[in-house]
Amino acid sequence: MNSKLLIAVTVLVALLFAGTSNAASREEKRVGDAADVLEQLLRIPEKTVPPALLSRAYAVAVVPNVIKAAFGLGARHGKGIIVVRQDDGSWSNPAFIALTGGSVGWQIGAQSTDIILVFKTRKGVDGIENGRLTLGADASVAAGPLGRQAAIATDIEFKAEVYSYSRNRGLFAGVALEGAGVTMDRKANAAFYASSSMTPERIFASSPNIAPDIANTFVQVLTAQTSRLPKQPGMTANGAPAVTDEQVEVRTFGLPDAGTSDEEYDPNN
Repeated sequence: MNSKLLIAVTVLVALLFAGTSNAASREEKRVGDAADVLEQLLRIPEKTVPPALLSRAYAVAVVPNVIKAAFGLGARHGKGIIVVRQDDGSWSNPAFIALTGGSVGWQIGAQSTDIILVFKTRKGVDGIENGRLTLGADASVAAGPLGRQAAIATDIEFKAEVYSYSRNRGLFAGVALEGAGVTMDRKANAAFYASSSMTPERIFASSPNIAPDIANTFVQVLTAQTSRLPKQPGMTANGAPAVTDEQVEVRTFGLPDAGTSDEEYDPNN
């Protein structure tokens, strides 16, 4: 391995594991940090994720404190959460994810940034559930546009499957994340929900009552940002907006199939 890359990775690992605590506390802190990042979206309207983009989101991922260490060649790693939108406009319980990637540059040292990923389609989330999503390869990714006025002008141009944002020193900006990989953090899911059988799909379909209170806090913060937006429940596979509910088959988490009685339905199966 290139010596500079080895040094960068070593520094990254040291930063990630500094200050350990029990697993449950780590996951709760991760969710709390993600909620704090979302709250910042309301504070600078001209530097925020456009409401028109959020109104079309199938899923939203927040990865706080992504560490980037570089010595000529660099590495990026962080852990966060992802939620998906139900067809009634509500948001699911969070599942835990990890983001990793390399970088090339002449920075020496390390920095921490917060990353937000807005998924317009189900395709990217399916990739994460099935093992790994490589941004730019498995799903198209673009640096997200900023500001409410920009959203009005570029609304019809939202063509990428994933839009990415970073926050450093309080300001949000679009960021290029081609080549970064997103995977499920199954150990964190098991620790947070106290069950090794909690697959991502079961998490998305489960009742809010099974999650610790901090998960509800995150969902409430996101809901506050999207509840008044025009609802577009359902995107086709290529990202085109649905015109009517009857014209698109929407994947629904947590709702029984037609003809299924209450006795037969178990949202965790």
